[in-house]
Amino acid sequence: MASAIQKLRPLLDRVIIEKFMPETTTKGGVLLPEQSLGKVLKGTVISTGPGSRDNNGNVIPVSVKEGDEVLLPEYGGTKITFEDKDYHIYRDSEIMAIFSE
Repeated sequence: MASAIQKLRPLLDRVIIEKFMPETTTKGGVLLPEQSLGKVLKGTVISTGPGSRDNNGNVIPVSVKEGDEVLLPEYGGTKITFEDKDYHIYRDSEIMAIFSE
């Protein structure tokens, strides 16, 4: 079942990412205050653009693919809301690392 966000295709070297939600409770069931959760720096690639172009017009493909888990910078990206869910759009060059399996 494909969600509607997967039909949204970013342009050039942009990547749509769904950030992981931080744990709001401990294993013992204690609720954590919002200040202690910190920034979410990990996400899953939902969709990618075809890539950027070099000076000769050749396409340079993006370095990630749909389903990759990636490390994100603390700041940057553009937040979008689609069907009551938050996503972020980053340039391929802003993504810091891919988590390997």
